[in-house]
Amino acid sequence: MRCLIVDDNKLARTTLKQLAGQIHDLKMVGEAASAMEAHNLLKENPVDLLLLDVEMDGITGLELTRNLGTDKPVIIFISAKKDYAFEAFELNVADYITKPVQPARFIQAIDRAREIIESNDADVSVNNDEFIFIRDSNVVKRLHFNEILFAEAMGDYVKLHTAKKFYAVHSPLKSVEERLPANKFIRVHRSYIVAVDKIDSIEQGALILHNKAVPVADGYRNSLNKRLNIL
Repeated sequence: MRCLIVDDNKLARTTLKQLAGQIHDLKMVGEAASAMEAHNLLKENPVDLLLLDVEMDGITGLELTRNLGTDKPVIIFISAKKDYAFEAFELNVADYITKPVQPARFIQAIDRAREIIESNDADVSVNNDEFIFIRDSNVVKRLHFNEILFAEAMGDYVKLHTAKKFYAVHSPLKSVEERLPANKFIRVHRSYIVAVDKIDSIEQGALILHNKAVPVADGYRNSLNKRLNIL
């Protein structure tokens, strides 16, 4: 894996180079002290992996990632703060490490990046629409769409129900609906969105999903019936 280190702190770059030097298949092709320098280097010399600091003078690591677009290397964010983790994972990065970087945690992140790179090399594409990242307590968690049974509005929160548990997300239901793929989910009530392929049956006007009942409002019934193609 060809790797570029980007951090405006020289000591931080040295630490990352020392850690990277202990991984046999990780080849350091350069380092940059700013996002602009990294951007120019990447134009001339594409890499597989970017070890990228978040907070830098001028252009931040987050801004650089957005500017790189879809054709970008696999990225591991490295930051002194946890504050940017949610925003970083929304950019579909491989991992987010907080400083000081521990060797075991660094190896774990590299292993994750390697899996993504090897999957891409095998022409197995990772569809960014297959999952979302949610904040579960103080942890940012990857939640695959195929795990979600339904979303339920509860005041200022939305409960994302899975077969085993639910996750409470601080967000209006409309914002969650915009993030869920329309080909997989449908609104059936002002307070509920369901995964179409998780519907087991319709009983007394309610949808049954994994033994959980979800009401269907009259205003949504016609669109639901068309979607289900009921005979």
